[in-house]
Order: sequence, then structure tokens, then C-alpha cells
Amino acid sequence: MSTPTVRDARRGALVTFLLPTAVALLCVLTRLGHRQPWFDEYATWWASSLPSAAFHRLTEHVDIVFVPYYSFMHAWTWLAGTSTTALRLPGALAMAAAAGLVGLIGRRLFSARAGAVAGLLFALLPTVSRYGQEARPYAFAMFFSLLATLLLLRAVGRPSLKIWAAYTVTVALTGFSHLVALSVLLAHGVIVLRARRSGNHVAHWAFAAAAVGGTSVVLPMVYRSTAQSSQIGWNDVSRRDLLWYASDLLGNWPVATVVLALALLGLWAAGRPTAGALATWALVPPVLTAATGEWLHLFLPRYLLFTLPAWVLLAAAGLVRVADLVTAAGRGTPWARFRTGALVAAAVAGFVLLSLPNLRSVREDLPYEPDYAGAARIVKAGQRPGDGIVYHHTLNARIAMTYQLREGTRPADVLMKRAPQLTGWFAAHEYDTPDQYLAGTDRVWFVSPGDEDPYAYMVEAKERALKDGYTVARTERLRHVTVQLLQRRTH
Repeated sequence: MSTPTVRDARRGALVTFLLPTAVALLCVLTRLGHRQPWFDEYATWWASSLPSAAFHRLTEHVDIVFVPYYSFMHAWTWLAGTSTTALRLPGALAMAAAAGLVGLIGRRLFSARAGAVAGLLFALLPTVSRYGQEARPYAFAMFFSLLATLLLLRAVGRPSLKIWAAYTVTVALTGFSHLVALSVLLAHGVIVLRARRSGNHVAHWAFAAAAVGGTSVVLPMVYRSTAQSSQIGWNDVSRRDLLWYASDLLGNWPVATVVLALALLGLWAAGRPTAGALATWALVPPVLTAATGEWLHLFLPRYLLFTLPAWVLLAAAGLVRVADLVTAAGRGTPWARFRTGALVAAAVAGFVLLSLPNLRSVREDLPYEPDYAGAARIVKAGQRPGDGIVYHHTLNARIAMTYQLREGTRPADVLMKRAPQLTGWFAAHEYDTPDQYLAGTDRVWFVSPGDEDPYAYMVEAKERALKDGYTVARTERLRHVTVQLLQRRTH
């Protein structure tokens, strides 16, 4: 039997990378722009479309941790436009490449088969499609944390100054993508400790220098973000959050059950050092964020998405190990290899069936988000010159409708005193005397989130001005949003 050459190894690595990447691309690019944005994606569009002075004003008050992502998206939208597909495309590509990186890490930790299986399982997870089709930085945090892990494994195995320098840069990029993703360094520490015990007496010093160098670049952003911690103060950890964490992270309970069961087998199959690193990667970040949830409010499945690869790597190791045991007779023969491959392929096909319902549903509009796209269509179809538009409150609906009405003419925002660009926030300031500023507008489109009373919990002066000055000419109730056309009363 001939000895594998370097070219063969590179060709095998390329296949291990490309197969999961291709499957992930198919998953994340399918109907990429179909699901309408939710508020955080509207925030991405808004922040990335601001001129520099307004952007600086905004990030002085909120979202300082997203400055690198918003800056990238500012350049991207200048090139690609602001359609929903264009906004989501960078994250989709990053998530697809992440699937390939999972394959390469699995190949390095276990085998080519385990790497390919891990990459495929990752690509087929419903949450990979869900957050791969979202204009937020979570896919980038996934990509850079995986790239840092792969570079670390290479640096420990075949150290060089170039690889350690690349690792340092990637650690910084991981932090700039999402601060919570930096906790992957805990798993990296386990990998380095294993290398030291195996006789590598340089890796721990190089790792310490790289980790300090990479994170120090992010520290100024971390320091400034402490003044904005109230932004996520709403995120308290509940019992439901803990009980449903696995389902929320992996997409649904059937998928989570299979992955967790295989991951337990993988802990046995992986061997102590590798199992310890992957278990640290999978478990320590959620445990830490849950334990500190009362103070830091960081326990959210989407913040912890970067832990998914550890689960699927363990699951792939367990699946391949089980397949080897089941087809142990005649081990090493072509027939045995075929049987093992067939068993693994059947298991992956079964995983597709479990994931399929959620792979479809994640492409539909989020059930709790108002249908602002539908509201915008109603306004566009029915507006006339001189129409005004009024919002129930100053935040979500205004940003969302501004996006949906960004092309062509739109009704004048008659009650807006200071635009969000000037407030240093995503919300506008409105006039305290709405009746005065509505006086010259005969037709008003009134947009209110909700399915029942459009005036519930509304500012009293605004409610009185609308009810006393106008009659309702038309009412359209959509999902969690109501659009009314108000006509000036004639006395």
C-alpha cells in the first residue's frame, strides 16, 4: 500500500472543507431574503447607514460592542445595497465557511470521516440556517472562533511565528465579533495544557502571549461597553431558559436529543485530552453566563452559538465510533469500509429528517415580530401626496417602517421633532403638542404594533389629537401590527 503524500493530505483536507461548506451554502442561501427582518436586523441597517457623526453619537450611547460589525456593514451596504438579501449575505457566507472549518477541526482531532460528518451535522442544524440568515454578527463570531481554534491546533502541532501571529489576530477578531465568544479561549487553554504535558514546553508561553495580545486590542471596547450594560438588563435567566437551552441552541428537541446522546458517546470515544477541550468549549460558556446572569445578562442561546461546533464534533466522534463497532467484522476490508460509510450516511440522512421541519420554519417570518413589510405595502399602495404618518411609539415601528419605505416617496413623519440620527439612539423625539403639528395634514397613516386597541398605552396627548382630529377611514390588522388611515374631521 502506498504512503499518502502531502498532496493527498491537502486534497483530503480540501474535500473535508468543501463538502460541509457546500451543504451549508445550500441551506443558508435558500430563500435568504424571504423572511422579513426583525428589530435587531433593522438596527443593523439603521446603524450601518448613518453618516459618521450620527454613528459616533449612536455608539456613544448604545451598541459600542457592535462598532466593528456595523463599520463592516457600512462598507458592505455601500457596495451591495440594503436589500434584505444583501444585508444577510455576509453572515450567510461566514456561516457556510464555518461548516467547513468544523470539518477541518474534526479531521485534525479525530479523522477525515469524523470531520466530514461533524461539518455536515453542523451545516444541517436549524439554528445554523436561522442565524446564517440574519444580519447580525453571530455568524462572524462562529467563523472567527473556529478559525482561531484551527490555527491553535496547527500552532501546537507545527509551531511557527506566522501561525501564532495569525492566531493572535483571529483572537482579536473573535472578540470584535462578539465578546462572549472569547470564552472559547478556555477550551484553547485545555488544548495547550495537553500539549505541555506531551512535551511541548513552548506552546503555553506562545498561547499566553497570543491570548493577551489578542484580547488587549478588544479591552478598550469592553471598558466602554460597561457604561451601556443596561441595554441588555432585560435579559434575566429564567427556569425556562435553562430547561430549554439545548433545544434553543440546536433547533428543536429531537435534534438536541440526538446530538446530546451522540456527544456523550463522543466523550468516551474522543479520549480524555480532546474530550476535555470539547467539553470545556461546549459547557463552560453557558455555565458561566448563566451563573453571572444576574449581573452580566449574557445568557442567550444566540450569544452562545459559537459552542455549537463542540457539540457536533463530539457527536460526530460518537457516531463514527458506533459505526466502527457495529461493522467491526472484517475491519479494514473494502466491504467493511463500505458498511461503515453506509451506516454513517444513513444516520446523517435521519438527522436531515429530524431537522427538516425547523429548516423550513426558520425561513418564515418570526411569529412574534410585527408584519411591517405588509404594513408598508398597504401604505405604499394607498398613499397620496400630502399624507402624513404617525407611530404609536418612538422606537421599533419607526425604524422598521423607514426601512420598508426606504425606496420611493413616503408620507411625512409629521410628529418627529428630532430624528434618531440626532438623538444618539434608535428612537426619535416627538413634539409635545401633536395637535399643533397635525393641523396641516388631512390624511394620516397610523401604525401601531398590536392586534387589538391601536391606542392602548399611548401618550395621552397624541391619542387625544388623533381621536379628536380624525375619523378612521380604513383599518388593516396584520400580524402584531395595525395600520389605520385617518381622515380629518369636517365640522
